[in-house]
Amino acid sequence: MASASVSMIPEISPEEAATGTLQTHTSEIIAEEHDDDADSTIGGDGDSFTTSLASSVVDYSFENGRRYHKFREGRYVFPNDDAEQDREDLKHAMVMELTSGVLHYAPIGDHPQRVLDLGTGTGIWSIDMGEQYQSAEVIGTDLSPIQPKWVPPNVRFVVDDFESQWVYPKDHFDLIHGRHLAVAIRDWKKLLKQSFDHVKPGGYAEFQEILVFLESDDGTLPQNATLRQYYRYLDTACSRIGIDIHAPSHLVSYFRDAGFEDVQEKVFKIPLGTWPKNPQLKNIGLFQRTNFLDGLQGISLKPYTMVLGWSLEELEVWLAEVRKAIKDPKTHSYYYMFFVYGRKPEVSRG
Repeated sequence: MASASVSMIPEISPEEAATGTLQTHTSEIIAEEHDDDADSTIGGDGDSFTTSLASSVVDYSFENGRRYHKFREGRYVFPNDDAEQDREDLKHAMVMELTSGVLHYAPIGDHPQRVLDLGTGTGIWSIDMGEQYQSAEVIGTDLSPIQPKWVPPNVRFVVDDFESQWVYPKDHFDLIHGRHLAVAIRDWKKLLKQSFDHVKPGGYAEFQEILVFLESDDGTLPQNATLRQYYRYLDTACSRIGIDIHAPSHLVSYFRDAGFEDVQEKVFKIPLGTWPKNPQLKNIGLFQRTNFLDGLQGISLKPYTMVLGWSLEELEVWLAEVRKAIKDPKTHSYYYMFFVYGRKPEVSRG
């Protein structure tokens, strides 16, 4: 096992590349000894549709004081308003801290030509990629036209539902990327197959996903803990609308089933809160706690009310308990985050 510190990411050895060895950065996180910080309807399948952001696809729907996408309404059950966009950028900052600034692990070389970012959100990953790889045309797709207008000249955004049929050429992209999509994908096997078809021979797909179930190494998160129960309810709601939030732990098999070779998996621990002794992990934990607290209502509204049938009053009482649990410095909990990538063979097996 690697050290709990994630400030340095080891390179993949030739032996690991040949065997698809799991790389983990999941040693037990050492807790600081004295931490007093308390610091509509669900969318279905449809025909493919891609719309330039230069068009008028900018309508939104509003529920319970939150704003949601209008295109393919209900496909994604979480908000897209300013508060949620700020949270998305915070999540990006957290991942950059976790990986020491690594945007991707797939070895795409220094001069990739075409990159596709699925579910780009605010577009921050696409913009960073466009700045890092000026040789590449970077396309970011999303259901919501919330990306900035001023971007690098090699970056563009389109409104698109990537779970529908793709209009892009096959054997086309050097890299297809997705991150934080686990709460949105209804058919991972189909998505990986489409990614395989549209990556050029020798190109890569990479997905970076958090498994949204908390764990603990020191017994401070019992099975009946509020935070565990929160995610059980969320799991039930997502299952009812066809979303498997356990999928991040199965990505390796999805990649291989789709036909990818040299499949690699890196696994990191993301602490919740500032309890770790390690300064970098403490900072990551602060990012994640802020992310959870800021996003709690938006994450919960539709799954709990529309799917599980809770009233708003019942939900608010429950979320007050969840917030208290999130802030408890005596709970030393963490998530796993999976970075999985694979290469399309140089000669497609069809």
